[in-house]
Amino acid sequence: MIHELNSNFSNAVLSGVEKVTAEAGYDLIIAHSSESYEKEVANARNLFHKRVDGLIASLSFDTKQYDHFRQFKDKGVPVIFFDRVEKNSDNTVVVIDNYKCGYEATKHLINQGCKRIAHITSNLGRNVYAERYRGYKDALEDNGLKSDDNMLIVDNLEEQAGINAALKLVKMKPMPDAAFITNDFVAAAFIKTLKGQKIKIPEDIAVVGFNNDAIAHLIEPSLTTVNYPGIEMGEIAARTLINHIKGVSNLQQINTVIINSELIIRESSLKKKKV
Repeated sequence: MIHELNSNFSNAVLSGVEKVTAEAGYDLIIAHSSESYEKEVANARNLFHKRVDGLIASLSFDTKQYDHFRQFKDKGVPVIFFDRVEKNSDNTVVVIDNYKCGYEATKHLINQGCKRIAHITSNLGRNVYAERYRGYKDALEDNGLKSDDNMLIVDNLEEQAGINAALKLVKMKPMPDAAFITNDFVAAAFIKTLKGQKIKIPEDIAVVGFNNDAIAHLIEPSLTTVNYPGIEMGEIAARTLINHIKGVSNLQQINTVIINSELIIRESSLKKKKV
């Protein structure tokens, strides 16, 4: 069995996969694409020649076509996609409801009185970021607020992205009063940079992140974020694949598995302090 893990994921998903595969007596091969489509293709080719029993994969940032996975299906090797998945296909996928998460994160900021909400995200060609953006826009519209292209910043998921976004937003007139950021590490860099510019969080700009990574507890103020159930996602993906291999279930009868995720409210977004 192989689990292809992109570089931005925490070890939580991998831990879930390892737990289930070890209990079932399967060896696990891990291949990193490092966000490269070319490396993803090479990894797939290599693993196919190793005759793996099954494949668990999450797509790299720039994957646009999926022929390299067809060889597995043609040979009857089951494939499950998680998190970053191919849209509009009959693949078995394990995901969270990214639209709902984006909507609820934005609605929370609106409920705090925010009206100029920026969205800092990554490649909108990937389902996860596209769906979070769609939830963000719909929450604005449903609450009488217009989406503004100037409030959308698309970058990578590295520290510099948070720094650049913060420096850009403080120059806006008027300055945004909130930001929904689809990665906790980027959000932490964003907050640190704003504090260096004497911007108060959340009084001047409220911030919501995504993933509930360890840094969300360490940054000051503590970061409101969407919990990403990584261990559960890994366990479900691995268990679904193994059940298919053992003939307990059939992937052709399973299209989408949605795992529950929730908003965790902390100090970084609470403009309206609890009494």
